[in-house]
Amino acid sequence: MTNLLYLGIAILLSVVGGLILWYRNRRPTSLTAGIEEFQRELRALTPDGYQKRDRGIGPNGRR
Repeated sequence: MTNLLYLGIAILLSVVGGLILWYRNRRPTSLTAGIEEFQRELRALTPDGYQKRDRGIGPNGRR
């Protein structure tokens, strides 16, 4: 009986630990989080040297 108790405690701790890890690493679902993720992706796609104030002008000064 005590062996089953130890096994049950180990399973319970594993489930609780797994739930904690899932909760900490889940993706945010708010509207703001979605907008921020989209902006991060856009920044990752912008060419090097492009700045917001130079909208429409490339890094060499031409359109």
